Amino acid sequence: MTSDDALHPALIPISFLIGRWRGEGRGDYPTIEAFSYEEEVTFGTIPGKPFLTYQQRTRGADGRPLHTEAGYVRPVGTDGAELILAQPTGVTEIHRGIVTGRSIAFETLGVGLSPTAKEVRSVTRRISVDDEALSYVLHMAAVGRDLQFHLEATLHRV
Repeated sequence: MTSDDALHPALIPISFLIGRWRGEGRGDYPTIEAFSYEEEVTFGTIPGKPFLTYQQRTRGADGRPLHTEAGYVRPVGTDGAELILAQPTGVTEIHRGIVTGRSIAFETLGVGLSPTAKEVRSVTRRISVDDEALSYVLHMAAVGRDLQFHLEATLHRV
């Protein structure tokens, strides 16, 4: 590894996220039927830059594409992080998170909606890494409903 490839020092508190992860999850919400899905998430680096890139994709059990989102995770000090996301559904999210060990609890700072997007008011995401498994739980307030469970998954390092 050359000095140009070295991990930016600001990324050390969130470096446990780095990698490609694949696994299965389940979702539910009062306005839809419960479902299961396959997911792949990648947290990457750009040499010398103080942020992680983020790419997420899900597929149904039948292989059809479901959801995708992309963005960045930016460290804030030694125990904070920001998550900035964009979705092709017309939703953007900005989160502030607290890093505790190998977990980050994100809460919404703001949601942006395109004119055709479904209403989303807030989202919380808790991401944890234990050995070679990444797990998360996502709660959402949307389409007139209060904040409640929407998604959870366990993914394994590829």
